[in-house]
Amino acid sequence: MRYVIAGGTGQLGRIVDRALTAAGHEVTILTRSPSREREVYWDAVSTGPWTRVLHGSDVVLNLAGRSVGCRYTDANLRSMMDSRVRSAEVIGQAIAESRRPPALWLQMSTATIYAHRYDAPNDEATGVIGGRERGVPGYWAYSVLIARNWERVQEAAPTPHTRKVALRSAMVMSPDPGGVLDRLLWLARLGLGGPVAGGNQYVSWIHDADFVRALEFLTARPELSGPVNLASPGPLPQREFMRELRTAWGRRPGLPATAWMAEIGAFALRADTELLLKSRRVVPGRLLEAGFDFRHPHWPAAARDLVHRVRGAARPGDAGG
Repeated sequence: MRYVIAGGTGQLGRIVDRALTAAGHEVTILTRSPSREREVYWDAVSTGPWTRVLHGSDVVLNLAGRSVGCRYTDANLRSMMDSRVRSAEVIGQAIAESRRPPALWLQMSTATIYAHRYDAPNDEATGVIGGRERGVPGYWAYSVLIARNWERVQEAAPTPHTRKVALRSAMVMSPDPGGVLDRLLWLARLGLGGPVAGGNQYVSWIHDADFVRALEFLTARPELSGPVNLASPGPLPQREFMRELRTAWGRRPGLPATAWMAEIGAFALRADTELLLKSRRVVPGRLLEAGFDFRHPHWPAAARDLVHRVRGAARPGDAGG
């Protein structure tokens, strides 16, 4: 099939590109810095010659947007909003103006759209959208607003011949350098990564292989449209999540951290404590109902697989991953 990936040179884009290309699909990347023959320049804010690659394509996957791996200052939050909303707007405009529009538009969203909660899981049918919780930092609501606007732009785009799916993705766990797993393993190797602020907040995640398989599954299911949760069926409290990761790495101890200690650590990592403290208890209701079979549904086994791949890639002369 013909895939077009907007924002395909980031970590997640590289994962998807690598897997789809290995599976025999034709993949074109939209990027601000093209360096390969199948990469095409776009600025993510306006239409231009790049729109031609959409004509006759099967799937457009939009991953564009500023990384959440930063401090959540007012300026960075606004940049996250603008980069996500504007790129989705321009993709929608290009599809609407295409003579042969793609059959499917997969638009990245986030599991952060759901409320901070412990009591029950959030699926697409019964999940509670966040932004109104009491007792949480006010700027967490802005993260939810980003996700809602991201999805609103896709939903409002006039693309009657193109099916639209919003990918409410949990954290994608991959051995690739620079991702969330890389940072968590860094903590584990230091003997850190124990319970944060009690460790009862839920962590939702998805193995990178299941993420790509879910994209292919959605491509082959024309009856599925609208929001779809991309998360394993086994979210678990942060204390258990990190304990299993430390066990997979071979390090048992994990020093606990209070909320203020997490703030110091997040500052050192140029990240934000929302990623550590918000309880994201998200489950893949629609995928499971449609018959999707997760290869890595449980974190202990998934963590062992990921650690094995990390260590394999680190061996001299080993191109594994």
